[in-house]
Amino acid sequence: MVSITQIEEIGLILTRMLRRHINGDVDMLPETLIIACSILVDLMKSPSSHEALTLRTIVQESVRHAILASLCLYEKHPNQILHSLYLLKEAYAFSHEGNSTKNEANLELGNCIIDVCRTHLLPWFATAINEMEYEEIVLGVLEAFHSVLLQDSYAQAKEFVMILVSSSWFSLSFGCLGLFPSEKMKWRVYLMFSSIVDVLLGNESGQPIRDAALYLPSDPSDLLFLLGQKSTQNLELLSCQSAVLLILYTSSLYDERLADEKLVLASLEQYILVNNSDLLCGAADSVSITRLMNLYGLYRGLAKVGYQIPYSPEAERILFELVAQNEWDLSSATINFTSLKWLFQQEKIIKPLSYQILKFCRNNSSSGSHIIIHGNDSQNIDVQGLAKLVAAGDNLGAVLLVSLLQQLIEEEGNECDIISVVNLMVDIINIFPAASDQLSMHGIGNGIQDLFSHSSHSLSQQMFVAIAILIFDILWSVQPETLSDGETWLSVTMKLMGYLIPMVTAGGWTQESLLVLGILSLILHHSTNQALVEASKAILLNDSLVSMINNVIHTSCSKGPALIEDDEETRNGETLTFVLLLHFFSCRSFNAVLPGTLDWQNLLDPSNKTQPLSLISIHCHDLCRLMHFGSPLVKLVASYCLMELFTKITDLRNRKHDELKWNMGHLISVMAILEGLVFYSDIRVAMNCALCLSMILGWEKLWMQDTKVIGRCNWCRLIVEELAMSLAVPSLASKSFMNHHKPAVHVAVALLKLHSIPGWMKSVFDDSCISGIIENLSVSNVSMETVLLFRELLNHEYLKDEQIACLNRVFQVKFSYPVSCSMHCFSLV
Repeated sequence: MVSITQIEEIGLILTRMLRRHINGDVDMLPETLIIACSILVDLMKSPSSHEALTLRTIVQESVRHAILASLCLYEKHPNQILHSLYLLKEAYAFSHEGNSTKNEANLELGNCIIDVCRTHLLPWFATAINEMEYEEIVLGVLEAFHSVLLQDSYAQAKEFVMILVSSSWFSLSFGCLGLFPSEKMKWRVYLMFSSIVDVLLGNESGQPIRDAALYLPSDPSDLLFLLGQKSTQNLELLSCQSAVLLILYTSSLYDERLADEKLVLASLEQYILVNNSDLLCGAADSVSITRLMNLYGLYRGLAKVGYQIPYSPEAERILFELVAQNEWDLSSATINFTSLKWLFQQEKIIKPLSYQILKFCRNNSSSGSHIIIHGNDSQNIDVQGLAKLVAAGDNLGAVLLVSLLQQLIEEEGNECDIISVVNLMVDIINIFPAASDQLSMHGIGNGIQDLFSHSSHSLSQQMFVAIAILIFDILWSVQPETLSDGETWLSVTMKLMGYLIPMVTAGGWTQESLLVLGILSLILHHSTNQALVEASKAILLNDSLVSMINNVIHTSCSKGPALIEDDEETRNGETLTFVLLLHFFSCRSFNAVLPGTLDWQNLLDPSNKTQPLSLISIHCHDLCRLMHFGSPLVKLVASYCLMELFTKITDLRNRKHDELKWNMGHLISVMAILEGLVFYSDIRVAMNCALCLSMILGWEKLWMQDTKVIGRCNWCRLIVEELAMSLAVPSLASKSFMNHHKPAVHVAVALLKLHSIPGWMKSVFDDSCISGIIENLSVSNVSMETVLLFRELLNHEYLKDEQIACLNRVFQVKFSYPVSCSMHCFSLV
């Protein structure tokens, strides 16, 4: 018996010989390579081999070198490749032997064999097969590949099968049969087919091919001929037809066509027509029906996409009757997307498809089962394919979901079923937001209304949350033009508010109530595009809702400095944020749905009580308190609300040319809040405050006669001086630094636009300051605000000719780079 040391020494010598041969250092006689392969196989079969720690590493290298050496000279020395393949096969078997302490080394050896097959053997085989003269070599390759599939390692077998199918293995195998149509070749090809099917579909799925392997022909055309025969009381033919369907089905999952599409469709139709009585009497099981349906749908779908192929209406009718009568399971099927799409375009089977969707929902909610969808965009995720169908809009996907929901409601279906269908819609929208448009166009609003209105369903918390999330997701992603503005969404809105108000009254603000506030905000948002107008009116004019909002604002404002503790991590902070968001969208909605109803100026003065309480509104002073004392998130949302208010007032003033009336004391306090936030760390808050301050400065006639307000310009001077000094200091004007000072630029520009520009502006923006700012300008830090500032300085003759020339050079260079701003933004003159 060979010792462990001898095994390792002999193995190293042989490996070294093969390596030197591959590197071109020495020539090797064909007989020498054959002997080396035989000795390595004997070493692996030695009783001591499993204790030789380095043998697996030696075998890895030897197999790779032997395969590479034999591929180069396979025509001249065919025996070399046969012995190399034998070595590869035995090496893979060796990787699955031994005790558990060798698991890692065994795994590395097995992976190495698969890598050799993938990178060397399979590409060579696919290229050389058409010129192959020796059937023994083809059989040897097939046997080696088959041995990988037969070993007890599902992970490696699965990996290798995916390598094969991605290389058009089914077509390649029939190419082998075409070149060498012997019984031995046919047996090997079909057995390997069966093993591939076992790995792909599981549960010994390839057994029908093994059962019929002896009777199956070599030519795919003959396979189609067999399929079109009547198989009543002919068990041999029945077995062959089952195998043919399985081969066509599995190959189709990976976009392989074993015959002309017209011929395949004609054979499938012939199979259905001549065997219709047996099929309709239950001769086929549910798995067979599903595969037949997938195949038929695929080739009908391909005909629709590419070119029209004549089809048999009678065969279609029989198949649809078969689908309607029999129990089959789409949720456990492996299906090509083209086939799935065609099936979902057939109104004649909408009822069985609806039932399949329900089964899928049940499985998906209970165990995460999924339809496995294959094709060019092969997917193995649960709702991805359905989401793609619904979003596409060229099929019945959205119709099926909406009608299924309505059917469950009308038939007083199980609550779990309703929730599972609703959750599936939510998942679909999350994957493809465009699906919300399709659901909306096909009446999801009616389904939601029915769910709220149905007397038999007093909604449980779980049901309410599910449907509220669906409504939120739809309104978040839907296009306004797809939303109907009839009674449906008005009814849904009233129901939501009917749940919200007692919910808050009884238990305070919860996640569910905040979700409803979010939905109401989205409804108001859509009203600005003339959608859901009536529903928005109901929100804006709801006395109870206005009262609830006022209570939240009053409670928050009364906290003073303690408000900072109510951040987004707390329920109070979260509630305040949602209330402010509702107010923001209310401000935007008013002019669209209730034009002229709200006098925006009344919100400037907290002592003004002329504004009716039945409208959603927050006074300017309260917003300023929230901005001053609130958490960062509250500051942000409140600043957007204040800017929306000031924008409305400014637009109204510009249209009507009315002068504003505002208590000067309140005006000064508002300006103080805004000035203090111009350099706030959150650039969004700072920009909103700067824009608000700029609008106040633009209301020049309002405050120009009041000396106290004029005195506030000293604070504006500090802002402008800080801006000028920072921009002029060398080495400070980086892009991020310039961005931080963008808000202050708007204040400076607003001051320069005044009829009476403060005299100190000349001293702040003197020659040295302006020259310093220009010197700090570069392509990377020029912004829209920079251009606005220098344009105003130019308009008021603050710039010299040489400074203008320098600026234009910088702007011209900036324009030569890809920037987001328009061309005219980067030109002073």
